Amino acid sequence: MSLAATIALIPYPAIDPVAVNVGPFPIRWYALSYIGGLGLGWLYARILVRSDRLWGNTARPNASAIDDLVLYSALAIVIGGRLGQVIFYEWPYYSANPIEILELWNGGMSFHGGLIAAVLAMWFVARQAKVSILTIGDICAAAAPIGILLGRIANFIRPEEWGRPADAALVPWAMVFPGVDDLPRHPSQLYEAGLEGILLFIVLALVVRGGALKRPGLTTGIFLIGYGVARIFCEFFREPDPQPAQFAAWLTMGMLLSLPMIVAGLAFIVCAMRRRDEAVAAAQPGGP
Repeated sequence: MSLAATIALIPYPAIDPVAVNVGPFPIRWYALSYIGGLGLGWLYARILVRSDRLWGNTARPNASAIDDLVLYSALAIVIGGRLGQVIFYEWPYYSANPIEILELWNGGMSFHGGLIAAVLAMWFVARQAKVSILTIGDICAAAAPIGILLGRIANFIRPEEWGRPADAALVPWAMVFPGVDDLPRHPSQLYEAGLEGILLFIVLALVVRGGALKRPGLTTGIFLIGYGVARIFCEFFREPDPQPAQFAAWLTMGMLLSLPMIVAGLAFIVCAMRRRDEAVAAAQPGGP
């Protein structure tokens, strides 16, 4: 790497992973990202369910059900996210060191594992509230990018899930992450924060404002496609997680797990549009 390229590098803004110490107990940015994501997501979800204009005749949960949803989702995301990281990405290591599975403070959470567990929590809350699980899913999908954004920022602060090596002359924002090596790398955590967090939140907010919640499953479908596409794109810049040797050189576990999300998202959208069109047709004079 040339001297000019070295000078052009943006220094990694080393941030203490501990946000504040409360007596002998350290409170880490990693934990705060989950707390903040759930808290802000809870507030946003309550705003959504209070707006009659967004729902039309679609049955929706009340504020009490949203409170239950946040509680169960928090447990599901932590347990599922950790188990997903263990099973999907680092099974050989954790099978040899099972006690470390419980060491959540050392990082290592899988979005896809958390999503699978969160679906179970949504199903339970939908059953208790006597509303469609698609509606519960739409609320969670609309709020999810908030937590994703904060989580990716926490990944950057830690730092973990850093990017692939980059040519500093072509990528002047490349950084040398401490504890990795001396190579300039893409700050892929920030790419994901921008695409999976900020951009996806804006897209979903616009479609919700346009009436997507009146078509159960539509917001969920858009979220699944949006996240899947953004994650696959970012995987080209992110250092791959440990993965089976039989994978193609360009294929990562993150890509593989995101492909079914895109397929499922398309199915949700098609079903939501068809269901709504059938309901409109049935309401017309002379309809079935």
